Amino acid sequence: MSLFQRVIFFSGLICLSQTEAAWAQLEFEGPPIEYSKAAPVDPVSQLQAKIDAGSVELQFEEKGGYLASVLEQLEIPQSSQMLVFSKTSLQLRRISPQRPRAIYFNDESYIGWVQGGDVIEISTVDPQLGAVFYSLSVDEDPKPTFLRDQGQCITCHATSRTEGVPGHLMRSVFADRTGQPHYGSGTYSTTQSSPFEKRWGGWYVTGKHGDLRHMGNLISQKNDRLQDLDCEVGANLDSLNNLVSTDPYLQPTSDIVPLLVLAHQLEMHNLLTRGNFEARSATHYDGVMNRALERDEDYVSDSTTRRVSSIGDKILRCLLFADEVPLTSPVQGISTYEEDFEALGIRDQEGRSLRDFDLESRMFKYPCSYLIYSAAFDDLPVMMKKYVSENLQTILKGDPSQDEFKNLSVTDRKNIYKILQETKPGLLEASPSEELSGTK
Repeated sequence: MSLFQRVIFFSGLICLSQTEAAWAQLEFEGPPIEYSKAAPVDPVSQLQAKIDAGSVELQFEEKGGYLASVLEQLEIPQSSQMLVFSKTSLQLRRISPQRPRAIYFNDESYIGWVQGGDVIEISTVDPQLGAVFYSLSVDEDPKPTFLRDQGQCITCHATSRTEGVPGHLMRSVFADRTGQPHYGSGTYSTTQSSPFEKRWGGWYVTGKHGDLRHMGNLISQKNDRLQDLDCEVGANLDSLNNLVSTDPYLQPTSDIVPLLVLAHQLEMHNLLTRGNFEARSATHYDGVMNRALERDEDYVSDSTTRRVSSIGDKILRCLLFADEVPLTSPVQGISTYEEDFEALGIRDQEGRSLRDFDLESRMFKYPCSYLIYSAAFDDLPVMMKKYVSENLQTILKGDPSQDEFKNLSVTDRKNIYKILQETKPGLLEASPSEELSGTK
């Protein structure tokens, strides 16, 4: 085989373009990712190992079956409960405005429970594989087993809506009185940059949000558009009593604060997975081409550098909330979620944490994602983590008038910098006492 033929062969084998135009073509079932073949090391697989070893027993209860026990074992607060009444998930036939699906989550895992459902739905984040999906039978069993999905879930959970990798998405739809979406009216993916008025269609929402309006708590008519909805009806609800019975659920709320947090977290996790896959795939491609072209095995192509910087910049923008839609009214939940979430914060000597809420003009007091402490961030490939860390330091030491992160004042940058210096050693190189540049 000639050198030219070898290059063509290997290029076809990897099936990856050397340009950013390959954004939607990333292959994760083949080397080096091998998504379906690889053994996960996520929180659910670790819990299953403890169940198999007999060191953990899930408790079955009349209300919710294994639900409360699963939440306890995965350290997911019940206060994170959100209720979705649109038929937009696996057990859609059992979901309606009268029987919404409950979702619970923490930094790594997401649990879905449906009244009268066949399974509890679980997805969790593996630091090397991204979202991994499981189900747990609702029937009582001497040794409950989490079954890993065999490909059905990634039909919807590995598309352009999830950055092209196994991930999660939050959708806002126009749902009718049965919960069926009017797809002809359009749907919206919800991220931290989504306008408030396009969020939470098909979801119940409790809590105060002043003059802000959303699509939650509303039943739409066929051919409705955004301007047709009477958003006043669903605004600032302290209770869902007039809309749905919450007796079958663990909590009486579907709180606005976890809804806000979820939008950020899903986007951040998807980007971290994309960053992981992109760097590993690019490095793998370089290895194949370096052997084919008899180059040094450590040679890094310009294409790889561009691919890393492209997704690295997206990670930084989400990490630092660059595109977050400002809150034009204060937000206040009615559950204990705020306290439960903040209690997990890693704090500096002044008691500050990246989990401290603001909820007046923005979500967090110190706008740098708490997922910077996650395994998904820590396990980023070296070149991706180096790119993000070095540029993060440059941004935090920079002048707001000189970069694109206008949401971060000099004070914000100093605070985040010092919090990270004390709570995540080794991430930033400079001394925490080093003076940062810029003006307020």
